[in-house]
Amino acid sequence: MSGTVLVINSGSSSIKFQLVHPDTAELVAHGLIERIGEPDGHIVYNHSTGLVDRNLPIADHRDGLKLVLDIVAEVGRPLREAGVIAVGHRVVHGGNVFSAPTLIDDAVVAEIADLSALAPLHNPANVIGIEVAREELPDVPHVAVFDTAFFHTLPAAASTYAIDRDVATANQIRRYGFHGTSHEYVSGRAAAFLGKDPAELNQIVLHLGNGASASAIKGGKAIDTSMGLTPLEGLVMGTRSGDIDPGIILHLNRNSGMTVDQIDDLLNRRSGLKGLSGVNDFRALLELVDAGDQDAKLAYDVYVHRLRKYIGAYIVALGGVDVITFTGGVGENNIGVRRDSLAGLGRLGIEVDDALNTTKSRDERRISAASSATAVLVVPTNEELAIARAAQALVFG
Repeated sequence: MSGTVLVINSGSSSIKFQLVHPDTAELVAHGLIERIGEPDGHIVYNHSTGLVDRNLPIADHRDGLKLVLDIVAEVGRPLREAGVIAVGHRVVHGGNVFSAPTLIDDAVVAEIADLSALAPLHNPANVIGIEVAREELPDVPHVAVFDTAFFHTLPAAASTYAIDRDVATANQIRRYGFHGTSHEYVSGRAAAFLGKDPAELNQIVLHLGNGASASAIKGGKAIDTSMGLTPLEGLVMGTRSGDIDPGIILHLNRNSGMTVDQIDDLLNRRSGLKGLSGVNDFRALLELVDAGDQDAKLAYDVYVHRLRKYIGAYIVALGGVDVITFTGGVGENNIGVRRDSLAGLGRLGIEVDDALNTTKSRDERRISAASSATAVLVVPTNEELAIARAAQALVFG
């Protein structure tokens, strides 16, 4: 069915939204609400009629979404008249309850809210986005697309933590994985780029942005991923530590007197690249590296070292890899990370072509050498388009 899908990504302190044609991938409008709850809130709305850029206080997510809908009506026409056939909502955590896109009703909203214990920064904001959008567009079907759904196929050996099984069951502790919409979209695009059926390929997808995750995908299904119960585990990220010895948490609590909330803040907001170098933006990090800052150089080296460990582990888990794909803001744009994370792997059949790697482009492209047995690709992610298509497919088959 032709028409547009409104995609809402309601985060902990921001809301991204797009109005997109899922069949053609045409982007009709898009925008961002940020600094929610702060006096210097910010709204940007891009549309064919122009750009709206305003700074004003945004009390909460509900206030922010209502402001957006008012702006949409002001500069164009109300969404109710814009041919919206569905609304797709990104939901971070589906727990053990949701393993596929789901048509939203009151019971589903309640289930998503109940899962907030597993994603306290995200699921409550997701729920508010759903509630407001359902109020404003009550006659349009709403679909929840879950970050965790793609990793529902993880084998038990990969999803199970080696702790007391009764404790794990009682507290829903397992590896869930995140960025699943991106990993699923990018692995599908990588297969299409190579002219292959996903069922034929062993893939590693590296989603590298301020948040970062890796996945091992065999025959189109995920068999492992770096994020776990929460998005904290795995790769070094902008402000998150990624993998650490769990004993560090106990040590900090017992010897420094840090509370659980203080440790949570440390590991999620004051670690990663920011904790090591003082900056979490990769471009700022590289500027410091170029200026000779040794802390920044160490941060970069730690980042790449962790990334290489996961690549190596997933090659073994897959029994060999046919394609490695970089995506996300860092993965798509950073020449050095792509080069250094795969350096010296010629014996494994993985070689990056320097000229192809340094060529700047926004398109899907191959950066591996002609002699490389493994294809190395750069594929821009498009989670919003993936959500729009999932919503359309669920509602209209």
